[in-house]
Amino acid sequence: MKKTLALLLTLLLLTACFPLGAFAVNEDVEGTVGIYSSMYQFVIDMMDEAIKKEFPNLTPAYDGSFFFYGGTSSLITKVYGEMETGTLGCDMMLVAEPALSLELKEAGYLEPVEIEDADSLLRFPYDEEGYWYPVRVCNMVLAYNPDMVDDWAAKGVNIPKTFKDFATDPSLKGYISMGNPMTSGTTFAAVASLTQDDHYGEDFLKGLAANGVMIESGSTAITKLQTGECAAIMILEESILKVLKEAEDAGTPITNVACIYPEDGVVLIPSTVMTVAEEHSANVNTEACEAVERWLLSEEAQKLILEGYMHSVFAGMEEYPHNSVPTEELIEKDFGVDWDNAYHNREAINTAWTEIVTAK
Repeated sequence: MKKTLALLLTLLLLTACFPLGAFAVNEDVEGTVGIYSSMYQFVIDMMDEAIKKEFPNLTPAYDGSFFFYGGTSSLITKVYGEMETGTLGCDMMLVAEPALSLELKEAGYLEPVEIEDADSLLRFPYDEEGYWYPVRVCNMVLAYNPDMVDDWAAKGVNIPKTFKDFATDPSLKGYISMGNPMTSGTTFAAVASLTQDDHYGEDFLKGLAANGVMIESGSTAITKLQTGECAAIMILEESILKVLKEAEDAGTPITNVACIYPEDGVVLIPSTVMTVAEEHSANVNTEACEAVERWLLSEEAQKLILEGYMHSVFAGMEEYPHNSVPTEELIEKDFGVDWDNAYHNREAINTAWTEIVTAK
């Protein structure tokens, strides 16, 4: 009887310490993995912690972290340099725009991974051979300061309702700001989309130049919105949502910054995950990479994406980032990006940007 009672108490203690599912971690996944990523650092930190719990015997490649951070365009430059040696400095990539995925697949640098029922799981396109899948969705929007609408109107400045207005309304001259597509992958994707022949073409760039667009970081642009130096900015939705949520959490909610979901459309950017082919990878550990890639398309990982103020790639996922709008509504008004065009005409798009906008 005493032995039975002791055994029962032991089981109860184990259950308390290790809830159901706690033993389901991938303890058999071993080795070293490194991931190039353009996700914001706070999202990387969340992902790092979660991967370490899910894969306790997996070794981070970069000073205790699985992630090496860089803007997508900067990472692309890094990858190009490493391709000259035939070996990349990573085993996986989580970058902002799928054009690189098309390029690396064509170059033979990727390893296909099978995701079960991917067609029903995902609401965004993926490579049917398994070379890349969307993991998170960034959303390029406009933003303004609701507290200063009347002040701007008194100056004859119109708050734009569309991307077209943002670039071409002369009342906004000297009062608009955006990121740099030469360093930011999401900004490059947005510029690639808005300058497509079936959208606004080079007139969009010419309008930006005529309106004297300022090329700045998101944090600088948001500050200028709040101080009244800018009337409108082109920025990732997640940057605005993060500022709003952090103010709420601090008990000091703000009203001097808000998203504009342009009436002519938003630009959704389904950012991809890729596993590097074994012969080109840093740590020759594709089996572990495949396990991590599948985990990134799990419900747990997608919840972290939402906490990072990005949208989930899951079909039927009704949750969306705090202070945002339903993902399906955004999909209905998505401008869309011709990723094949973004890949094959990357240099031409960058040249047009440089010659028209930055050489103004």
